[in-house]
Amino acid sequence: MADETPVGLVAGTEDSTPLLFNVALAPEQYLQLDDVVMTKRTVPGFGEVVTAGVVTEVRARHEGATFGSDVFLIHDGVLPAQVQEIAEVTTTRVEPECYVPPMPGARAYRATGEERSRALYFDKMDRKVPVGLGRDGEPVYVNLEFLDGTRGGHVSISGISGVATKTSFALFLLYSIFRSGVLGKRSVNAKALVFSVKGEDLLFLDQPNARLDGPDGDDLRAAYAQVGLSAAPFASAGFFAPPTPDDLTGRPHVTGRTSGVTAFWWTLAEFCADELLPYAFADAEDERNQYTMVIHQVTARLRREHIPLDDGAVQIEGQVLRTYDQLVEFVSDRLTDEDARRDWAGPVTGTGTVNAFLRRLRSSLKPLRSIVRGDLTDVPARRVSTDGQQLTVVDLHNLPERAQRFVVGVVLTAETARKESAGPGGLLFTMIDELNKYAPREGSSPIKEVLLDIAERGRSLGIILIGAQQTASEVERRIVSNSSVKVVGRLDPAEAGRPEYGFLPPSQRARATLAKPGTMFVSQPEIPVPLAVEFPFPAWATRLSEISGPIVSANGSGASNGSGGGGAPAARRDPFARLPATPTDDDAPF
Repeated sequence: MADETPVGLVAGTEDSTPLLFNVALAPEQYLQLDDVVMTKRTVPGFGEVVTAGVVTEVRARHEGATFGSDVFLIHDGVLPAQVQEIAEVTTTRVEPECYVPPMPGARAYRATGEERSRALYFDKMDRKVPVGLGRDGEPVYVNLEFLDGTRGGHVSISGISGVATKTSFALFLLYSIFRSGVLGKRSVNAKALVFSVKGEDLLFLDQPNARLDGPDGDDLRAAYAQVGLSAAPFASAGFFAPPTPDDLTGRPHVTGRTSGVTAFWWTLAEFCADELLPYAFADAEDERNQYTMVIHQVTARLRREHIPLDDGAVQIEGQVLRTYDQLVEFVSDRLTDEDARRDWAGPVTGTGTVNAFLRRLRSSLKPLRSIVRGDLTDVPARRVSTDGQQLTVVDLHNLPERAQRFVVGVVLTAETARKESAGPGGLLFTMIDELNKYAPREGSSPIKEVLLDIAERGRSLGIILIGAQQTASEVERRIVSNSSVKVVGRLDPAEAGRPEYGFLPPSQRARATLAKPGTMFVSQPEIPVPLAVEFPFPAWATRLSEISGPIVSANGSGASNGSGGGGAPAARRDPFARLPATPTDDDAPF
């Protein structure tokens, strides 16, 4: 029920409209931003009409003062005046739907309990996902139907790096979806795929945060209990990382966590058979570049001519290729040979176009040579897959930016194809940080096309994109516009003025430029006004220092922090393997 004590009266000095009205606060009463307020009016033929809304601005002034210096006279009691506070309320719900303005002088109440739920449409949400606490200390929810593809899908999260806590909020949202019980039986087939580009912070999501056992542990558990969740790490998680460069054992390239992490790579046979060459070019589909024709010609030729060998190596036109460097050199030889060029580049392709292609192909050697291999022992576990665990983390921070785009594009393409063949029965939440790198507003690429495909028809396949970026203005418009839920943390003042943030009222745009970490503004289709929420501190470890004991993997194996066995092929590394060979007939040096 609403608070029985009115906080004030609907102001008569300001115009009241069905969508915006003002409340003059009574003495000893207050309203702060984001409070939920309701007022009533009797309308002939409709009966009692309740108008509810959210406080979007609060003003205080001296009534009776004319000049700025009058405040001193009023303070000294020389000039009579009265302090008056007026709160601006933006309407969120009118029940029944008779859109008439609140009457001046009508009592206004702070909405609590069921009245608050009605004002914010929580009573209409059959499946509610808690996303944090409002300014009044009560839970705030997002309708799952706008997250799982039923009525909408996709989430866009924007804010300054390091301050807006975009990744932390996205992980809390996933945790809430999986652990709140809102999915019901669907939770069995619900998965999450997370691409990590900022250090090894996301390699410890299955480990409890040391704060849970510290002096703040009770407060942290209480914060989760307020939103109906238990404070615990992700129960089912798998981790992938690229192999260590120049290491033929296939160890994952990580330092903080060396147990429970699996190395991933693609074999040369997969590179040729699955036509992965276009993903090695960031601007492959730019129509202004004629060398894109050569890309598709070479890709088709590799698919037709390659013969798979053991451990992912290939044989093409009689040559055995075991490394990406050898593959690039082979293609370069064919394109520079006058007789072979016609078959590999096309009959009318000029030398300048071929050279442009070769320059870009050779520039991919350093980024891709560690993840496109034919010289490692092939094991099924190296394939990035969401099978076997609910949360899959793909660590990319040790890869160059070009290789990161390659991995994101290839993995998403494979997951999209898998979902298309499996049907829309399950859900796959895909979390991508720095989305502006993979789907920039200008230009085009195979990776951008994959993300556009997910944004435009992914919800019908059960693929939901959770994209985080510093600047939504630099992300492809169609991806942002297809996001049903928009979340904003701390914003740069220049960025806050962009039209992509038009869903924020002016007061919230200003507040977003000084929001503290952990505070987010959540906009969803059912509620006309974005809601400010604060979400709890992560209950899972976000760095090695936040783990109090040994790392225990999902399979129960433990290893002390910073040491232990990796999840890569169990081959023993030879410490002398990289030393130059010496003749066996040399005399001993002593």
